[in-house]
Amino acid sequence: MSEVLSQREIDELLNAFVSGQVSIEDIQEQAQERKISVYDFRRPKKFAKDQLRTLQIIHENMARLLGSYFSGVLRVYSQINLISVEPQTYSEFINSLPDPVVMSIIEFKPLKGSIILELSTNVVYAIIDRMLGGIGVAPEKVRGFTEIEIVLIERIVKQVLQIMNNAWANVIDADFRLEQIETNAQFAQLASPNETIAIITLEVYIGDVEGMMNICIPYLVIEPIITQLSSKYWFSSNYAEDDKQEQSGIIASQIENTELELKAVLGETEINMKDLLGLQVGDVITLKKKVDEDISIYIGDIEKFYGMVGLKDRSLAVQITSLCERG
Repeated sequence: MSEVLSQREIDELLNAFVSGQVSIEDIQEQAQERKISVYDFRRPKKFAKDQLRTLQIIHENMARLLGSYFSGVLRVYSQINLISVEPQTYSEFINSLPDPVVMSIIEFKPLKGSIILELSTNVVYAIIDRMLGGIGVAPEKVRGFTEIEIVLIERIVKQVLQIMNNAWANVIDADFRLEQIETNAQFAQLASPNETIAIITLEVYIGDVEGMMNICIPYLVIEPIITQLSSKYWFSSNYAEDDKQEQSGIIASQIENTELELKAVLGETEINMKDLLGLQVGDVITLKKKVDEDISIYIGDIEKFYGMVGLKDRSLAVQITSLCERG
């Protein structure tokens, strides 16, 4: 429909013609140069609500599995929660990212194209710190990543991709493959600026460190399977029972491989500051335990068992004698 001009706009246009500022030829050239893009209404380049809902289900499943995986590998309580699944343009996503950034470019086999997995730098720092034996903290000052740190990131991402394969199993037999790690968002030109993408945002907790994980899926990448991202297709399959058993197996495996701190406490006592400052090598400290009394055994910070101190194969050992009722 043509735009209706006001009387003032008509007067200004006539004055421009009279003064020679605008000519008929200029208007005709602009009209000829106008670009018209072809749009197929039968195949719209956007996500339907039903498809976004299916992506939400997939990544809720993935979040649970990832939380268990990180808890087992990093030996610290980890939790991942799905926050949102929203359509955006690719330019909106790229322009919202900080610098530096940790972006994993992932090939979505057997489909053609790649997706992006972006993780907050503070979470990445915490993961690396835990892998290297630290307590899992992020540095106060944001810095770039060393080559060794990039290798560690790649190792973690490859394991995450195995979990993503499982999360997508009901839709497609996916084979996610890590192509590269980028720390500059502007170097990751996977799609045109105006291309529609789905952004899956997850909240990540690694111990006391909190951050975000974003997964960017271009529409054109999953267009060949877009009809499978429907609730009708999803719930008509045997997902509920089969995948539930598979999830239980994965979670059980991660729990079994989780390392816990087990410590035996010989005893405790209290001294004043004066005595503490006067302690020297050779001093004897009397504990609040009798020689023949069982000692406490802790799992983490929880008192779980009682035991008796002894020797086994020329090493100090503790034999569990009873269960702590409070544990």
